[in-house]
Amino acid sequence: MNIFQIIADELKVKNSQVESAVKLIDEGNTIPFIARYRKEVTGGLSDEDLRTLFDRLNYLRNLESRKEEVRKSIEEQGKLTDEIIAALENAQILAEVEDIYRPYKQKKRTRAIIAKEKGLEPLADVLINQNKKIAIEEFAKQFIDEEKGVSTIEEAIAGAKDIIAENISDNPNYRKEIKKCCYKEGIIVTESNAKTEDDENKTYQMYFDFNESLKKIPSHRILAINRAEKENAIKLKIQKPEENIIDFIERDIIKERNTEYAEILDDTVKDSFKRLIEPSVEREIRSDLTEKAEEKAIKVFGQNAKQLLMGAPLKGLTVMGFDPAYRTGCKIAVIDETGKLLATTTVYPTEPQNKVEEAKKELKALIEKYNINMIAIGNGTASRESEKFVSDMISEIDTEVYYTIVSEAGASVYSASKLATEEYPDINVSLRGAISIARRLQDPLAELVKIDPKAIGVGQYQHDVNQKRLAESLTGVVEDAVNNVGVDVNTATPSLLSYVSGINKAIANNIVKYRDENGKILERKELLKVPKLGKVAFQQCAGFIRIFDGKNPLEITAVHPESYDKAEKLLETIGYKKEDLRDSEKLKDIKSKLSGINIKKTAELIEIGEPTLRDIIDELSKPGRDPRDEMPKPILRSDVLKFEDLKEGMILNGTVRNVIDFGAFVDIGVKHDGLVHISELSDKYVKNPSEVVSIGDVVKVKVIKIDNERQKVSLSMKI
Repeated sequence: MNIFQIIADELKVKNSQVESAVKLIDEGNTIPFIARYRKEVTGGLSDEDLRTLFDRLNYLRNLESRKEEVRKSIEEQGKLTDEIIAALENAQILAEVEDIYRPYKQKKRTRAIIAKEKGLEPLADVLINQNKKIAIEEFAKQFIDEEKGVSTIEEAIAGAKDIIAENISDNPNYRKEIKKCCYKEGIIVTESNAKTEDDENKTYQMYFDFNESLKKIPSHRILAINRAEKENAIKLKIQKPEENIIDFIERDIIKERNTEYAEILDDTVKDSFKRLIEPSVEREIRSDLTEKAEEKAIKVFGQNAKQLLMGAPLKGLTVMGFDPAYRTGCKIAVIDETGKLLATTTVYPTEPQNKVEEAKKELKALIEKYNINMIAIGNGTASRESEKFVSDMISEIDTEVYYTIVSEAGASVYSASKLATEEYPDINVSLRGAISIARRLQDPLAELVKIDPKAIGVGQYQHDVNQKRLAESLTGVVEDAVNNVGVDVNTATPSLLSYVSGINKAIANNIVKYRDENGKILERKELLKVPKLGKVAFQQCAGFIRIFDGKNPLEITAVHPESYDKAEKLLETIGYKKEDLRDSEKLKDIKSKLSGINIKKTAELIEIGEPTLRDIIDELSKPGRDPRDEMPKPILRSDVLKFEDLKEGMILNGTVRNVIDFGAFVDIGVKHDGLVHISELSDKYVKNPSEVVSIGDVVKVKVIKIDNERQKVSLSMKI
């Protein structure tokens, strides 16, 4: 098996690109570093391509390792043949390897093993060979042996049939064809598991009498069905084309119909299917469906998480974080433009206290004292009541103050975490949530990296999928986002630093400790003084570290230290020095001149690869730029929309809060997010909602259906 070629074909890239990327990975380079600084070597493979490559590389290497284990095991049993070697070589997935190994695997004491112990294997051979010259009953008599537990001819034949049934079940060619047949013609069928109508879990009502073709069922329904079954709400079975499967096996086994052999073997095939093949194949199919559904869910979750992490920061604003609640009161935290905590309080404008005027008076005083421009309201319990209160209060203020709704998913996880305790040891746990909500608006990435990615509330069924695989995928997503943006080494928390390429948690803590003891870090190479941050880690992390107001103007960019001399040569070709990057007037001319250079000639002149040259030009044209600035900004509001205000046909602006397999949920300013079904995302056919929308997008939607009873609204982007 040529692993490199398989991956190259799947990614639709050259074999040499894959080979080079694998070499870099095996040498210990990180995905962000390879994606950004080794484009010439990999032919420009993106971080997403490299993550897919890395996953497939691990899978295929494990596959090869398992093939070798199986080959050795069969060889040790003295049963290895050229046919088995070829089958193992051609196996593309682990399930195929396990099917090949199945007949040689040590089993528990099955009926077939017991029959073999009774010496019935020669009788099974006669039955399967179907020699008409041999009379079965006569031949079977010689196997009667009271001591071995064979008392009659019938018992001898039954034991021989058990041996044949297991051989049929273990045949990898049969199993492969049976699975193929099931995927093509099988139907997944579910029904209610409730004993009475009152027992029914209405959450899964659509699955109380449901069926769908295996080849058409989407992944989100597989996960929903799995959850419903786990909660004992439904019973599930897979209807298989049983007659076709039995006919397929019999056509291969039974040589001639209307013989005593045919009758025995017909019965044996049916027994093999019902007792051995069907249960195991059903388990394998369900496992396969679940694995694929989980992979898709994890991919969607990763895409959504990346969009959320890359949300546009609101810079230069003093923000009031507003964590809504009823009985315990709404928690308030005021954060200055640098994220520093200025004040906290608790007000009670909601049920049951309803101290509206007292709350307004206290918050107006805070707004005036700290010159607050923005209020970030968490979207949890009592959010809409709090929004109404804030809207009314804003209308009574002369200065311009706006509010926006912020997802508070995971805020409670952060509030009670060890990290939050270290950051705010003297602040009550309940108030930390308001701090997190305010900071999420100012800098989503810096705040969200403090929380377990699974808790940030995007995607579907995140608690139902393989948690190890989800954690690995999301860690990669966070790494890519953090390194794409870059990190200010003098302000970053250990949480943020630990996601930088080449930096682990221990090194991140050491950087902060070094910073605290020695003051601001003034140049990247100073990081080499940090304990445990050696030359290898420095190479991986240096380009993603930003140092503002440091010694070297290049260090507010993503230009790697290994390319400083090339960047300076490039500036020389247009008549400038790196120090000129600090001059806003000169910067305009630098940008203009860089946009007009001949890439090919300049790359040859300064002896650098064209992809790296393009990256350097981008960085020198916009030193210190934040790629998130190009993302959609949150919708800022000063008034509130009630559910009762909605009318069919109404056109509204909304923010995409979640993207799932069957559409997108959009916040239009009422209590619950509205659903834009996949069929309403575009006038064109949409295969995947993420092709059209991403989390954080501001979209124009039309109200097409209102369900007053369930407080649900259906939306359309076909305007």
